[in-house]
Amino acid sequence: MSRRSCHEAIPLHRRADCLRPEASRIGYTGPGSLSEDGRLRCHVLQLAQEVRRPGAIRAEATQAAGGGESSPQEAGSGPEPGQGHASGRGGKKALRPPRKRQLVADLQARYGVSERQACAVLQFSRASCRYQPVARDSSALSMRIREITLTRLHYGYRRVHVQLQREGWRDNHKWVYRLYRDQGLSLRLKRPRRNKAAKNRQPLQQANHPNHIWGMDFVSDALFDGRRLRLLTIIDLFTRECLGIVVGQSLKGHDVQEALTAIARFRGNPEVLKTDNGSEFAGKVMDRWAYERNIEIDFSRPGKPTDNATVESFNGRLRQECLNENWFLSLADAREKIEAWRTFYNQVRPHSALEWSTPSDYARKHAVSRRKQKQLEPDFSNSGWT
Repeated sequence: MSRRSCHEAIPLHRRADCLRPEASRIGYTGPGSLSEDGRLRCHVLQLAQEVRRPGAIRAEATQAAGGGESSPQEAGSGPEPGQGHASGRGGKKALRPPRKRQLVADLQARYGVSERQACAVLQFSRASCRYQPVARDSSALSMRIREITLTRLHYGYRRVHVQLQREGWRDNHKWVYRLYRDQGLSLRLKRPRRNKAAKNRQPLQQANHPNHIWGMDFVSDALFDGRRLRLLTIIDLFTRECLGIVVGQSLKGHDVQEALTAIARFRGNPEVLKTDNGSEFAGKVMDRWAYERNIEIDFSRPGKPTDNATVESFNGRLRQECLNENWFLSLADAREKIEAWRTFYNQVRPHSALEWSTPSDYARKHAVSRRKQKQLEPDFSNSGWT
């Protein structure tokens, strides 16, 4: 039955009796010469003006949500519709499209107006009112995220997102995080923080270019039969490259010297060596090796592992992603697996401190930029200036 036939089926005096309470509520005193249909139209128009007011819109939203009637102070104050907190004023936020759709349906049910009239009252687009969200198919992306996390157990959603970008996926990090969270893949455990007050720290020397500062430290582990295993890790603190991991059962100062000499043959000598106060680093062997090459050895303060924080962080990743994930059947097996992980760390694993680049890519980009910078520098060697 059409709207016109519905109105014709109801007697005019019945419609007038229904309108009188509403007309008195809004203060309507129309001329007596108007017909009943004219009075109905006037009532709808004045009701539309009443609902358009910001306070009335909030009152409709509160009543529809079951929150009761709002006070006149609340109805008269607050930002205009569509402004909310974006304009920098206080007050309630503007109604979002889902809430406006509910209000459109409520106005249609309460006052018998059409969808067009209800949307005009709320200043809401009819296209937005009729919009039905379509759920996107993310099954392939979810499957790929799970495959990555099954092979890289300690990858968070950020590294998973970087890996997906390398493979050509165009989804942003927020959508990847939602799928990562919905599948229950947040398996990493938070490290407990020390409950100690922060103290003033000495300014630490920062690496400014490759081969500026190398950091070294030892890591202990064991073979499957319980025999001791010791690792020496050497890191370039600027590019975060792992220059070498020496694996042995008993490493002394001569082993440290031989490892540094082998790395320096193809990479060059560093300017500074950052180490702790272990006997292998503070002995005469290392002191003489550094003196002959004019290299400074910067020792950490006793009991302050944060002085060599980059190497300590690397050792944590090494233990978490390699030592704890593998059984070492022999010394040769340990060297093979640790070297494979070192290659993966340098060439594949994205690093958060390098804008999610790998250490090898970051070193390559920096070498190219340094080479271009040197080409642009003027040469004054043959200028004859004194």
